[in-house]
Parts: sequence; C-alpha cells; structure tokens
Amino acid sequence: MQFVTIEGRGDPNEAGGAYQQALAVLYAVSYTLKMSPKAGYDIPGFFGYVVPPLEGFWRQEGGGPIDYANKGAFCWVSAIRLPDFITEKDLEWAKEQASRKKKLDCSAARLRAVHEGLCVQMLHQGPYDAEPASLERMEAFLEENGYVSDVTPQRPHHEIYLTDPRRTPPEKWRTVLRQPIKQPQNSPLQSAGRCGILTND
Repeated sequence: MQFVTIEGRGDPNEAGGAYQQALAVLYAVSYTLKMSPKAGYDIPGFFGYVVPPLEGFWRQEGGGPIDYANKGAFCWVSAIRLPDFITEKDLEWAKEQASRKKKLDCSAARLRAVHEGLCVQMLHQGPYDAEPASLERMEAFLEENGYVSDVTPQRPHHEIYLTDPRRTPPEKWRTVLRQPIKQPQNSPLQSAGRCGILTND
C-alpha cells in the first residue's frame, strides 16, 4: 500500500500541535493530487478516485504497550493512502501547490510504501480511550487461534478512522484497529486459510 505520510510524536489532542498540523498538510496534499486534472497537471495513468480515510501507525516512545494515559509519549505516523500511479514527482508538485495555495509548510510529507503482512483487525465503535477493551478481545482471539501479537517499531499498531470526530459524537466513532501478528515457532497450526473479523457492536 502506498501512502502520503508525516511522522511525529506527542499528544494528538494538543490544540494546534504537531499532529493537528500534520493532518492539515496530509489533507491539503491529498486533495491537491485528486484535483490535479483541474489544475492542468498530467499524471500518467490517472483516474478519478475518492480520497481514502485518515490512517495512523502508533507506538510508544521507548517501546512497550501503548499507554493511553500518557499521550505525550506517542510516536505516530499519520497517513492517507494514495493510488499506485502517484509518483515522487507528483507528490513534490502537490506539496509545492498546497504550500502556496494553503499557506502551509508541506515539506514534511513523504511518500511511503507499507508492506504490512499478516494482521488481525477489529472494528472498534466508541471513543479512542476505550480501545484497550477491544485490543484485549483481539489478544484473546489470537490466543484461541494460535497466534501472538507482533507489534514492533517496524510493525506498529495501525488504525483507520472511518468517522470524523469533529462531526460525530464519541460513542459513534468507528475505528478499524489492526495489529501485526505471527505464529509462535512451536505452533502446530498452519497460517494458510486462518483469519477472522471482530467487531464490538
């Protein structure tokens, strides 16, 4: 999967903080690329598409499980998926255009390919601070099916935000939680054909 990304750290709820600034840049660049034909910029292979939802890759500063009570120690990569026909050249054009038109510093935006591998995911409904309960269900599901979490700095916790928290009450927020997983070396199970979907509805 290909994304435009910005990497940072700190509390995502901080008003005007690094995370909020990153989101403004990601959306500005993403919509500039989407609207490139109207700007007269030609991208080979371009076709009309809908800008996908915001995504995030999360880990805790210093490693270990994510402590939702210590948001200042969050390390994050905010991301919006891009079509495969977008190139580095196209992204640089969009950054220049968005910087000029939106009066934003878009220099931190990067094109990144993500090879996620085997994962378990769950649809979480509710506020972000209630995610640990869903993560516990995911861990129990893994144990029942012969897998373990494989969250590392190279394979971080992944979230996909299906609702806009600015327009939706917290109890109706919908977030896909995705965790990298693996089979223990001594597991007798075969990974082929083993999968599952969880929801907290």
